[in-house]
Amino acid sequence: MQKKTQGSPNVVVIGAGFGGVKAAKDLQKIGANVTIIDKYNHHVFQPLLYQVATAELSVEDIAHPTRDIFKNDKNVDFRLAEVTGIDFNRKTVTLDTGTIGYEYLIIAAGAQSNYFGMESVAKNSFPLKTIDESVSLRNHILSRFEMAAIEDDTAKRKALLNFVIVGGGPTGVETAGGISELVRFVLSKEYHHLDFSEVQITLVEAGEKLFAPMHESLRAATVKYLTKMGVQVRVLVQVTDYDGERLTLKGGEVIETTTVVWGAGVRAVELLDKLGIEQASMRRAVVNDYLQLPHNQEVFVIGDATHFMNGERPLPMIAPVATQMAAIAVQNINNMQKGKELKKFVYADVGSMAIIGRNYAVMTMPNNGMTTHGFIAWMGWLVVHVMRLVGFRNQATVTVKWIWDYFSKERVAALITRTHQHSVSRDK
Repeated sequence: MQKKTQGSPNVVVIGAGFGGVKAAKDLQKIGANVTIIDKYNHHVFQPLLYQVATAELSVEDIAHPTRDIFKNDKNVDFRLAEVTGIDFNRKTVTLDTGTIGYEYLIIAAGAQSNYFGMESVAKNSFPLKTIDESVSLRNHILSRFEMAAIEDDTAKRKALLNFVIVGGGPTGVETAGGISELVRFVLSKEYHHLDFSEVQITLVEAGEKLFAPMHESLRAATVKYLTKMGVQVRVLVQVTDYDGERLTLKGGEVIETTTVVWGAGVRAVELLDKLGIEQASMRRAVVNDYLQLPHNQEVFVIGDATHFMNGERPLPMIAPVATQMAAIAVQNINNMQKGKELKKFVYADVGSMAIIGRNYAVMTMPNNGMTTHGFIAWMGWLVVHVMRLVGFRNQATVTVKWIWDYFSKERVAALITRTHQHSVSRDK
């Protein structure tokens, strides 16, 4: 049981993502009694999930046990549970394991994939939001090549080797690049009798361009480099159905493929739909300038679950937004305890970046809007992502693996870890 400090506020934090961990760390510094709740026992570095899916990193490299993060914080307790509801009047959070009360609540529950009502796509495609999903995709990709190696029917073999990634944001672009590198640098050397000209990697985007928020020069550079890597880029392409073998596009075109990676949309977790609160785009919670729910001011919503306008558009679902929100939410809880004026949230833009492939990334600098792409941006991406990993062991391991992969062009994590990977449709 958590040892509580008398006179300190009891704060419940829902979610052990970037925002939740930052909030809990800051709360313990002000002496709050903190309970952090998550349905997984680990914090995962989501920006690198695609590298697990493409066999560059292992699960342990990008995940860290939540209890270990807070092992030296005696006033922080972790509870492994799934939140099923919140009673704002009674100030209680309902879990699948019981109920817990709070004085203050921080909802940092994150986001989930959005399939826009297409149940067949949800059932048969591969999202990339969790560790389990990344491992499933890795198993699936590798098993396609095992199956293709013994498939005599040309049409079936080409379908096995046809990989479609839906969504032109960072997840889609980085996954497409990761699959391309896995195929070109690793698998092409290992499957001696496969015709790799039959491998097709296609990135489709419903809008007019990839990386819509980025500068036009970076978007053009991204398309050019992906094309160089053998990725076919198609824009203004809308998916309408996928049954595990045939991807149907708006207009009637059908693509024979057994692999569709879904990176086309996200929305706030479904928990928010149950709370009777105001929601906006992507089902995110509407908050005031202080990140509070307007009618429940002891409740703060941060990170991907939050609809917060930054000029004409809401803030993106990225880690820097979540961590900056966490800091302000904790500061405002402290101010409320002391009867001080609350602080409005103002986002400090840290820029944006995405890796496309070996020696190549795109980057927008914060504040001045300067852009760069190529090797320098790639090095910047590597440094930033290593530094943001939780735990020195993870930082050191990932650095060593990246160096090894760079010089050897090997993927030591290219493992099929389940035995039931022999069906063409997605394993459940």
